[in-house]
Amino acid sequence: MTGVPPKSNKSRSLLQRYAAAPHIVWSVLFIIVPLIFVAYYAFTDVSTGEFTFANIATFFTKDYLLIFGKSVKLAVIATVICLLLGYPIAYFMTTCKPKTQRILMILIMLPMWMNFLIRTYALMTLLQDTGIINTFLNSMGIDTIHIIGTEGAVVIGMVYDYLPYMILPIYSVMSKMDKSYVEAASDLGCNGFGVLRKVIFPLSLSGVISGITMVFVPSISTFYISQKLGGVDTLLIGDVIEQHYTAANYNMTASLSFVLMMILIVGLAIVNHYTDSDEGGGMLI
Repeated sequence: MTGVPPKSNKSRSLLQRYAAAPHIVWSVLFIIVPLIFVAYYAFTDVSTGEFTFANIATFFTKDYLLIFGKSVKLAVIATVICLLLGYPIAYFMTTCKPKTQRILMILIMLPMWMNFLIRTYALMTLLQDTGIINTFLNSMGIDTIHIIGTEGAVVIGMVYDYLPYMILPIYSVMSKMDKSYVEAASDLGCNGFGVLRKVIFPLSLSGVISGITMVFVPSISTFYISQKLGGVDTLLIGDVIEQHYTAANYNMTASLSFVLMMILIVGLAIVNHYTDSDEGGGMLI
């Protein structure tokens, strides 16, 4: 029997459209419109307002490429450290009792409840030459270790601020993992490292990719961490963008931001193309 669909289905469809309307309006106002303005300023001349590629070309000059390369280097180091620290922590959490998991989750998220600036200033207090760490080392007869104002301090700041973004997605995937695969691999004679390499890691790959993305993207574009924990030799691409913005040079600000955004989008698209987001990877043979 054919005819008009039931009225309830029509009402449900209309309700779904109205429910999605606030999200669409929000996306247009705070995502699409700002991106249009960024693209406009990136491709226009500051004095004449005419279309130009000169702003974009500035990104690919030697000085800017060196700064961008340093930003990539520090972001990669921070991301790798977060992965090496976050993966075991996430796996350990999945082996604990539910109550213990909730407590550990609160402890991991607790620093995120504080303001980002406060966390960075607290880290400055720890890493200074007269800070808590060096004071403790001096009390043990160890010479002062100069940390603040170096690339190492910037990496420490990135790891400290972004480590939870690595742990949480990996834990989320691991907590939903079917434990029967692990048991089957153990029963078939696979040792602990083999289970990790052939079963656990492939099944948690989607969480790993999400964690890498959530750490690498803010790390490569950060500017406050490098300003407070770094020195004159730790100028990152985020610092350059912030300097142009402070000087009201919006065209250069937009062009650098636009190129950086395009590079990140292309990189993430390539990663997503080779990542199965539904299953989190297959088992390795």
